Amino acid sequence: MSIVYKRPEIFTDEYMKYCGGCGHGIINKVLGEVIEENNWTDNSVIVWPIGCSVYADKYFNTDCICALHGRAPAVATGIKRATPENLVVAYQGDGDMVSEGMAEIMHAGIRGEKFTVIFVNNAIYGMTGGQMAPTTLMGQHTSTTPYGREETYTGRPVNMAELIATLPECYYSERVTVNNPGNIRKMKAAIKKAFQYQMEGKGLTFVEVVSPCPTGWNMKPLKALEWLTDSVLSTYPLGVFKDMGKEEK
Repeated sequence: MSIVYKRPEIFTDEYMKYCGGCGHGIINKVLGEVIEENNWTDNSVIVWPIGCSVYADKYFNTDCICALHGRAPAVATGIKRATPENLVVAYQGDGDMVSEGMAEIMHAGIRGEKFTVIFVNNAIYGMTGGQMAPTTLMGQHTSTTPYGREETYTGRPVNMAELIATLPECYYSERVTVNNPGNIRKMKAAIKKAFQYQMEGKGLTFVEVVSPCPTGWNMKPLKALEWLTDSVLSTYPLGVFKDMGKEEK
């Protein structure tokens, strides 16, 4: 009997701590598959930040390091410059990157650092109590916006995939999601392309993944997927916002 699917060997036996319905588990699985299928396991370095994603430093049989709040791009910069032959990935959430580390990611893009960012956007601070993040939708209820986010006091949500794409040294930027099998396949293709560009020595590559947070959103997992599809993607439309690889062909 032939094996058509098996658990990627890149994963440890550590118990996963993500909440039920969280998108991080799916994203971790796809990230591991792409690394393993392309034989990058032995030369991969993943930078985990503060937030729910930090749990994953125990899930992967690769070199990993934890960065302080918002500083994953700075750490990834140093690792990639010191070991350019390695696949270097900064895996960040919206609170960590767009609030605490906005300067770090923007300046990494301005410099054209040659690593890959996987940005998980669930429109909220997931780990620390469901507070409003820079990506929180207008009118969205959080623990710090109990009556809904208002533009007058907090401004509008930040669309990172579009913003980072405006930087000349950003090589690739795409937004994907995990709300159905078809879009999960597209996410995998986007991550693979970003990694391939990195290993070819191109500039910064950026993949934004819109992900559900049932706990932070105070919703059942199925309801969270529905809300992501019907509401969140209206603010964060899917698509490729920059692909210099296609322009160079």
